[in-house]
Amino acid sequence: MRVLVVPNTQNADAVAAARELIAWLEAGGHEPGLLASDVEPVGAPGLAGAAPADLVVTLGGDGTILRAVHSIDGADVPVLGVNLGRLGFLTGADASEMTETVAAAIAGEVNADRLAMLDVTVETLSQTSSGRALNEVFIGRGAGARAVELAVAVNGEELLRFVCDGVIVATPSGSTAYALSVGGPVVAPSVCGTLLVPVGAHTLAQRPFVIGPDDVVEVTCPNPQRMDACATVDGVAVPCGGFVRAEIRRGTREVCLLRPHGRHFFDVVRRKFLGGS
Repeated sequence: MRVLVVPNTQNADAVAAARELIAWLEAGGHEPGLLASDVEPVGAPGLAGAAPADLVVTLGGDGTILRAVHSIDGADVPVLGVNLGRLGFLTGADASEMTETVAAAIAGEVNADRLAMLDVTVETLSQTSSGRALNEVFIGRGAGARAVELAVAVNGEELLRFVCDGVIVATPSGSTAYALSVGGPVVAPSVCGTLLVPVGAHTLAQRPFVIGPDDVVEVTCPNPQRMDACATVDGVAVPCGGFVRAEIRRGTREVCLLRPHGRHFFDVVRRKFLGGS
């Protein structure tokens, strides 16, 4: 089997785990590969430019999973995350069970969750950019300290207008990321819907919304005096240069995330966020 190994190269433990996993895969007759940007940090020059993978294994936290998902650019390849980071909510295995869980994934003895993605188009005065998000799209203040004024429409009907730090449009899997930290609800990944979560809204009346899977969100800056907004997609900034509008909708592609048998969403919520063991 062809296995793409994606470590967090800023984490020494993850780099060491990548070398261990590569050796284990090769000893088992499998074909490991690395992203071109990871070859030098891992020290495996012969593994660059591997053929399209049958399985992706990430070594790090949730950010490493996001990097891997964007690197395969929507290809329908299952992703198994091994947690060597801080939270690792999306990861399917702990570092102590890395080879055991990878072996189970190769054998098909794991559960597979199909996670929704968002398609986003951002228009600025100079260009139009498109992308996909597994967790969230954020529209709001950029490097400046000044709040922005946003108007949020759903299916062409204005829903929200406020001065704020920004607004998050998130998938159910993204509900436990940035959206959670600003008061959004925890949403099970089986829910078909999209979250709208205001960030730092200058009002006492604002609450998060969960809208339908077919609803289309449009975000604009109606006040020319407060339109210095920027956009990020899964934490990566989109070149702004005069934000005009963003359109976000549920995407046509999904991410296949693997987890060991017996590891369930609400169990992970309890252990990661509620202090359970």
